[in-house]
Amino acid sequence: MTSTHPEIHGDCDPRFQAVRDALANNFATHDELGSAVTVYHEGQKVVDLWGGHMDAARSKPWREDTLCIMYSIAKSICATSVHILADRGLVDLEAPVADYWPEFAQNGKEGVLVRHIISHNCGVCFADATEAGDVYNYDRMIAALEVQAPAWPAGSRGAYNTVNIGFLAGEVVRRVTGTPIPQFVQENICGPLGVDYQIGVREEDLDRVADLQPNPAGSAMAAQAAAGETPLSRAWRPNPKPMNTDVQNSREFRTAGIPSFGGFGEARAMARIYAMLANGGEIDGVRILSPEAVARATVTQWTEEADGMTGRPMRYAMGYAKNPPGAAIMGPNENAFGHLGSGGARALADPDRNLALCFVSDLHSEGFGVGVRTEAIVDAAFAAL
Repeated sequence: MTSTHPEIHGDCDPRFQAVRDALANNFATHDELGSAVTVYHEGQKVVDLWGGHMDAARSKPWREDTLCIMYSIAKSICATSVHILADRGLVDLEAPVADYWPEFAQNGKEGVLVRHIISHNCGVCFADATEAGDVYNYDRMIAALEVQAPAWPAGSRGAYNTVNIGFLAGEVVRRVTGTPIPQFVQENICGPLGVDYQIGVREEDLDRVADLQPNPAGSAMAAQAAAGETPLSRAWRPNPKPMNTDVQNSREFRTAGIPSFGGFGEARAMARIYAMLANGGEIDGVRILSPEAVARATVTQWTEEADGMTGRPMRYAMGYAKNPPGAAIMGPNENAFGHLGSGGARALADPDRNLALCFVSDLHSEGFGVGVRTEAIVDAAFAAL
């Protein structure tokens, strides 16, 4: 085994050999460091592969149980938590957020509905009363969001809510159940499905976390946030400064439980969660959501050629990204949905084909959650069909 051609471990149904080939080619051709991919089809796990290393020195082989940051895929899991409460009749998606969180009804937010906060069109995409590092402090974030004025009327414009959405959804969950969102996710999603995904890594699992490495091609999102006063730099006000891979590899970041982008897990864990969604809310006899709840959650809420945060084309359902105009990041089906992680992680579900996958890597992607290695895996999974 060489550093550029590591052995690929795991299992792969012969029908999905293209996925194994794509993973191997990522190492051989695209300088992959370490990665894993899991694919489900018709409720069955058909691909579970991993290879490479957990560190830049290539001294720690990627393990079967390696945890990798998935960044903003956590946003979709927080939204899923709200949908679980709606499915149980505990939350009305059409009700004002202030019905559950009275302090939220300040500075023009009385009309912000629950569905707005999980659909990235609530207008509450900044937290101007914060300081650098406040993203580590849940209570400070909530206090800042309570006094924040919306940037525009709720529902009038889509804008990727890069920092706030997990806190907004998380506080609705906490007000209704009394349970912090990381704990709710464990008790109501990960535990029942038997998967290893953690919003805030447990101390005993820190040695299983792969170290994220910067990509020489750079991160389009980080560059935009650093380019003077932009919507993204304003939204990133509560993030630690600088928000680089050294910070994101720190114990403080890994254990903080940041609900918007602080989730770590195995690729097979997120693939199983999305397989549940692709299969109408149930897998292997474990039901997390009703089919009606999944159908409601995945209806497109807005489409923008240039969203109000990043200026990129986007399309969103209630917590899940869909194919934006002119791209097929969730595969060829317009009904597919999922989420991107800015490091290149991707989770998706295609309900029409009953296919779900998750890909993770510890080498940052070239673009804002998109890159040649991620797209190769997605393309190969659908080509197998």
